[in-house]
Amino acid sequence: MNSRRLLLHPWLRILCQLVLGGLFIAAAVPKLLDPPGFAKALWAYRLFPGWSLHPLALVVPWFEFLCGSALVLGLWKRAAAASIGALLLGFILALSINLARRHPVDCGCFSTQASNRSDAERLADMRWTILRDLGMLLLAAQILAASRPRKDL
Repeated sequence: MNSRRLLLHPWLRILCQLVLGGLFIAAAVPKLLDPPGFAKALWAYRLFPGWSLHPLALVVPWFEFLCGSALVLGLWKRAAAASIGALLLGFILALSINLARRHPVDCGCFSTQASNRSDAERLADMRWTILRDLGMLLLAAQILAASRPRKDL
């Protein structure tokens, strides 16, 4: 089996859907349970106007949960993968801007609790988080590529 067929294999797509969907569900739950904590995490990024923090803290986790659930259940695969890809690009951009500013933030990805680490440790964590998000972006790209309608000539 050639590498293209392997990368686009339906079982690999299903595995990517389950992993990426599960990660997004797991990321959404702590934020759904603690919207004020998530709003505080968003505020730390210093990228959003104050009036937008609470609406974002209420909407983003539900959107993550909906997209993750859609992938796990195999519903709206392309729309869910594209939406997650857009979210991931936004997360990567927000972290990259703060990394370039040398402004350490706790990503708020899987927890709304602030950490007790040093600035240098948090900056290093931000680099690893960007790499993790790039890996998840590859999962979304695989789902999009493998679920693309094919024209058999």
